[in-house]
Amino acid sequence: MTKTTPKLPKGYKPSEDEEYMSPRQLEYFRQKLTVWRDELVEESRETISNLQTEVRDVGDEAERATRETENSLELRTRDRYRKLINKINKTLVRLDEGDYGYCEETGEEIGLQRLEARPIATLCLDAQERWEIRQKQMGDSR
Repeated sequence: MTKTTPKLPKGYKPSEDEEYMSPRQLEYFRQKLTVWRDELVEESRETISNLQTEVRDVGDEAERATRETENSLELRTRDRYRKLINKINKTLVRLDEGDYGYCEETGEEIGLQRLEARPIATLCLDAQERWEIRQKQMGDSR
């Protein structure tokens, strides 16, 4: 049995009036995540290209220090992108497995507004708040 991908109408946005995580909504979020991932991959490629083509032997020490700071910032940004791309890929797997849109902790609906704002969300708002409180408490106890 093959799955058919629903065709989304131009300008489609998920609505509370529809069945939650209907095939249309799932396709909407799949496309949103895929476009986001592709943009991050392209930006990472540009960063690598910029670092590779940059002339290494710059003039004085101040200019070299500035260049190294800029390179360090670009590499940190690229690392953040790499981690975000990994989260997007994991989210796409959840989508394929039928778990997307539901809290990993409680099984409750995460909600369309939250997913629209943060498509890689894995926790509903209540669970996210509990997680943040635990993280803060662990940080304060050190």
